[in-house]
Amino acid sequence: MCFFVFFFILVSWHLLKKKKTSQVNHHSSTNNETYQERLARLEGDKESLILQVSVLTDQVEAQGEKIRDLEICLEGHQLKLNATEEMLQQELLSRTSLETQKLDLMAEVSDLKIKLVGMEKEQSEYEEKQNKAEGLLQELRHLKIKVEELENERNQYEWKLKATKAEIAQLQEQLALKDAEIERLQCQLSRTSSHSEVAERDQEVQRLKIGMESLLAANEEKNMDGTVVSDDLSPLSLGMDSGPQSPLSLENRKSPKGIKKIWGKIRRTQSGNFPADDLGLAEFRRGGLRATAGPRLSRSKETKGQKSDYNAPFAQWSTERVCNWLEDFGLGQYVIFARQWVTSGHTLLTATPQDMEKEMGIKHPLHRKKLVLAIKSINTKQDEKSAQLDHIWVTRWLDDIGLPQYKDQFHESRVDGRMLQYLTVNDLLFLKVTSQLHHLSIKCAIHVLHINSFNPHCLRRRPVEESNVSPSEVVQWSNHRVMEWLRSVDLAEYAPNLRGSGVHGGLIILEPRFNGDTLAMLLNIPPQKTLLRRHLTTNFNVLIGPETQQEKRDITESTAYTPLTTTAKVRPKKLGFSHFGNLRKKKFDESTDYVCPMDTNPGATNGTQKNYTGYKGLSPLTDRELDQVGQTD
Repeated sequence: MCFFVFFFILVSWHLLKKKKTSQVNHHSSTNNETYQERLARLEGDKESLILQVSVLTDQVEAQGEKIRDLEICLEGHQLKLNATEEMLQQELLSRTSLETQKLDLMAEVSDLKIKLVGMEKEQSEYEEKQNKAEGLLQELRHLKIKVEELENERNQYEWKLKATKAEIAQLQEQLALKDAEIERLQCQLSRTSSHSEVAERDQEVQRLKIGMESLLAANEEKNMDGTVVSDDLSPLSLGMDSGPQSPLSLENRKSPKGIKKIWGKIRRTQSGNFPADDLGLAEFRRGGLRATAGPRLSRSKETKGQKSDYNAPFAQWSTERVCNWLEDFGLGQYVIFARQWVTSGHTLLTATPQDMEKEMGIKHPLHRKKLVLAIKSINTKQDEKSAQLDHIWVTRWLDDIGLPQYKDQFHESRVDGRMLQYLTVNDLLFLKVTSQLHHLSIKCAIHVLHINSFNPHCLRRRPVEESNVSPSEVVQWSNHRVMEWLRSVDLAEYAPNLRGSGVHGGLIILEPRFNGDTLAMLLNIPPQKTLLRRHLTTNFNVLIGPETQQEKRDITESTAYTPLTTTAKVRPKKLGFSHFGNLRKKKFDESTDYVCPMDTNPGATNGTQKNYTGYKGLSPLTDRELDQVGQTD
């Protein structure tokens, strides 16, 4: 503002000076002009200058307002600049902190990587330890089975030892009586007989000695194994004194006096005189007649008390005898509770499954079923041939049908021949048998046992010289025999693949869905090897015969056909809402959903049908039956 005022003054001064000079010049040049005219011109110039000054003043004020506005804007921008600089400083600080955090995180990541490597090493070591532990568990199971077998053998030897000691005591008493009787007879002979009669009697005695020695030698060879092993066990495992073993030693046997003593109590028996009633398991007793061919030596008749105890019905058995029966039956772990609860055999005959679980502690459902079936057989007085097959035989039978992987479960559950006869689908699922193919294998194998009246030697394990094998013979092939057949048809490299597959002759013949393609799948023959599969199918069709081949073809061509696979599983039956009320009620009920239902038709088991038609009394497990049991994957 001051600048503009100063500029206005300077301009006005310059104009005035210029006018004065012009006036002087004009005065000199124009003498004719008057003072009034010049004054008028000066007034006019003054007014114009005043106008110009006012205009300039207005312009200066406008410029001043603009300057003030610009100063205000400048101050605002300066504030924004200061705020921006502060924000930039903060950003720089935050960036540095983030970089430090990044470095820290990278350090932590490296530490975590090191820890991960360490954890992976620990996991590998743990897996190795776990594998070793599983191997040790398998060995422990095998050792447990061996220990149980040894315990059973020890119990048998203990029974033999007890029976031998009882026989020894009886023989000692009989020998004492016979000594006294012989002495009395010798005194009578010395008084009443002449020298010739004595000589003839001595010759007769010598002949009796020779016959007696031969009979005793034969009998001693038969009894040597059991008696010697029992005597060896007595000082070691039983903790008894290893004193004199038996009065029937070689020295006593060869003495004439001892022969006379024994001869009075020994009689000769033939197999035709063996009583048929003694063959039952319940009436079995040690120390009786030996079941060997040819002439036999038997003990003298037992006392009336012992004979009545052995012939007593199960309901009258004592607690000790019931406990001994449980041990022989494979349920020795429950003897402790049985001694406290069982007063006689009648206690078990009237017991319910709930009582067995509560009083004897039998929590295992198959152990309980085993005991219930045995007691039911005793109550109904049924002589089932399947009862003669114990749980040890069943483990060997699993090897024969190609399912050795289930031996531990079956052995632990004490599954015997009678339980095989009444085995249900739920029992198999409890035994961890979930494969549909393995269910069919066990069903067909039990079927073969039914037809052969549970003959323990019905399965053929080794090949024999046989031409034109019929299906009735193939149905009795074991898993090993099927592998031998594969070797005979030039498929030896694939034969080991059948181990653990459950393939045996019964499954090949009785299961209509088992064909050459199923066998090729189990042998792991690739689908692209068409010639090899065709070779297997041709030999398979020759093996099963035209009739079975036609039946399998009819099943394959049906609309409801589903091929067998190794992945199909059998699942438990799903109960509907209507079954919830009966769950507790049916907890101990005996299920009738048998794996292999028993056929009461005698025509199916008479063995008179041609080929293998006798094996069709029990139909193999079909898809419809499996669907009724549960869902299949």
